Amino acid sequence: MQVNKITFVIWALAMGAVMVLALLPVQHLQLPVFDWWDKAQHVVAFVVLTGGALLLWPGASARVVIGMIAYGAAIELAQWAVGWRFAEWSDLAADTVGVAGAWLLVRGVQRW
Repeated sequence: MQVNKITFVIWALAMGAVMVLALLPVQHLQLPVFDWWDKAQHVVAFVVLTGGALLLWPGASARVVIGMIAYGAAIELAQWAVGWRFAEWSDLAADTVGVAGAWLLVRGVQRW
């Protein structure tokens, strides 16, 4: 199916873009202890990424949810490893909220 291939490519590029953006060095950035806009960006990114994955693999929702939470954890571990970014549990929590939101949204649309 051509549409699924195109959708997959777009989704994979978005996954890559999120990882790159998460690991780019940020020079002289004032990082507050808890920034609501940063958390909102995490939620929105993971709603979009997870929603796309759930539409691509509708029969594997549990694996998609677990995989996307693992992807969020991998981003945080990568940020910790590079040294110029900061890993935060609250970012992973925001990612998880986005994953749950996407699951609820897709499930609600499918039932409707």
